Amino acid sequence: MRVVGVDLGRRRIGVAVSDPTATLATPWRVVDGRGGVPRVASRLAGVLAEIAAGEPGLSRVVVGLPVHLDGRPHDEAPRAREIAWALGQRLGVPVTLRDERLTSVEAEQRLARSGRDWRTRKTRLDAAAAAVILQEYLDERSQETGRD
Repeated sequence: MRVVGVDLGRRRIGVAVSDPTATLATPWRVVDGRGGVPRVASRLAGVLAEIAAGEPGLSRVVVGLPVHLDGRPHDEAPRAREIAWALGQRLGVPVTLRDERLTSVEAEQRLARSGRDWRTRKTRLDAAAAAVILQEYLDERSQETGRD
């Protein structure tokens, strides 16, 4: 079963997907993040339903939770929680919130190594950040279960 990672933004939402063994995260696409929570959740659920309908299906969604560097919740945290809850209701799969501190910075650094044009990197940044969020979740889960 696949796991999906989501990096929520007000303008763009990055989406990443795991391989069928839930070992490796790959940036997948960017979804329009504009609008209220119901509209965004519905749009995102529609996109994720594509994965859920395919083989091997969807087992979980991991949503980045905005947190300040000192650990305090960011102003966007309530929106992220609402969207995560709505996704769980619409898709019928567990949704996990994951601290997303510095994931965009890490994604930018990774993209900078692979391409020099910042305009190209910018269009891929949100999906890459979602992949960082998802990969951290997959790695942590692997360590907890003793899976390598």
